[in-house]
Amino acid sequence: MSTSAAAPVPSTGSTPSSPALAAALPELRARYEELRSRGLRLDLTRGKPSAEQLDLAEPLLALPGEGVHTDADGTDVRNYGGLLGLPQLRRMFAELLDVPVDQLLALGNASLTLMHDTLAYAMLWGVPGGTEPWSRGPVKFVCPVPGYDRHFALCEAFGIEMVTVPMTPDGPDAEAVAALVAEDPTIKGMWAVPTYANPDGAVVAEAVARRLVSMPAAAPDFRIFWDNAYAIHHLTEDEVKTANALDLAAEAGNPDRVLMYASTSKVSFAGAGVAFFASSPANVAWYTSHLKYQSIGPDKVNQLRHALFFGSAEGVREHMRRHREILAPKFRAVSEILTERLGDHGVATWTEPRGGYFVSLDVVPGTASRVVQLAQEAGIALTPAGATFPYGKDPDDRNIRLAPSMPPLEEVRVAMDGVATCVLLAAAEAAAVAE
Repeated sequence: MSTSAAAPVPSTGSTPSSPALAAALPELRARYEELRSRGLRLDLTRGKPSAEQLDLAEPLLALPGEGVHTDADGTDVRNYGGLLGLPQLRRMFAELLDVPVDQLLALGNASLTLMHDTLAYAMLWGVPGGTEPWSRGPVKFVCPVPGYDRHFALCEAFGIEMVTVPMTPDGPDAEAVAALVAEDPTIKGMWAVPTYANPDGAVVAEAVARRLVSMPAAAPDFRIFWDNAYAIHHLTEDEVKTANALDLAAEAGNPDRVLMYASTSKVSFAGAGVAFFASSPANVAWYTSHLKYQSIGPDKVNQLRHALFFGSAEGVREHMRRHREILAPKFRAVSEILTERLGDHGVATWTEPRGGYFVSLDVVPGTASRVVQLAQEAGIALTPAGATFPYGKDPDDRNIRLAPSMPPLEEVRVAMDGVATCVLLAAAEAAAVAE
């Protein structure tokens, strides 16, 4: 079996013929009816932290504590100001994200908000290196697939056309991206999740990152939205280090190309964390020049409680190791059950990520929607088929994103056994139709 970050686990044994699958249909239908009769109510739809993970940050609620009003730099966190965020917390996460502290902002609770605002600023006023607001002409984004549905939703919200390129175990297909970007000046940006990508767990190799930041672009204001959401969300002791895109871009003579985002949404509290923006000095100045009309400063009380709770960058790393102890058994369960139930049947491949929150499952082409429907009718909620593609349309109707983080381990096992039954039944139905 493959143990790479994103390579699909191959099926083992012989692949049954369509007649063999079709012949198994009555038995599979009986097994599925037994599954439906159990009245399950299980949810694998989104990568939410479990209650057990959220409990790890419970001490945050007692911080900063009575009479504690200032950070290590003497800033009174109760008052206005501090548009860039608390220096104490910025220093901590600058180390974790491997960026200069003066190029990192600590802001509100959600990195999605920062990505939205970046797009809004670009559409209204343009970006450094450009000659006009993006809204004055057609705008396209390169979208690696399978990818993150919320990235695609942002593009739809702003009327941005999406052009797809395939993902590989080393990140987006850099040569496919380069060919598109070199020829089309309306391509203003692309999405990238560099570490443990959503949903396939790929990690962008340094060679791929170097190619993306150095490739010629027909649009002088082309940007890479580098969403480093899972930079410290390791599932093994091999804590992958993300390629340093900001440094690589500067070395390539394109210092403004990369816009980096991260947050503590899956580190502390999903609804009450801290989000981060990092980029070149020019991009940071551009961002804050618009942000200053939107805000007088972020929630510095919340930032102080995070700084006090973690204490240091190493404190964050240790906290994430405790997350790993909760998450890793769930991901092992997914792999074990898929291997046991599907490994000898040739009807699916899946990823074994080294970090992040998702497993990418590819089923028989044309059956993903049916698998999701069967699972839903059996009480197992899955992310809609097609969600990992722009406009919700998987051209092969093949990919399903699995999110095993929130349910208790035993529920993950039950849900995955049910999903496997649905995959087999959908494959058998397709084989019977093909007969």
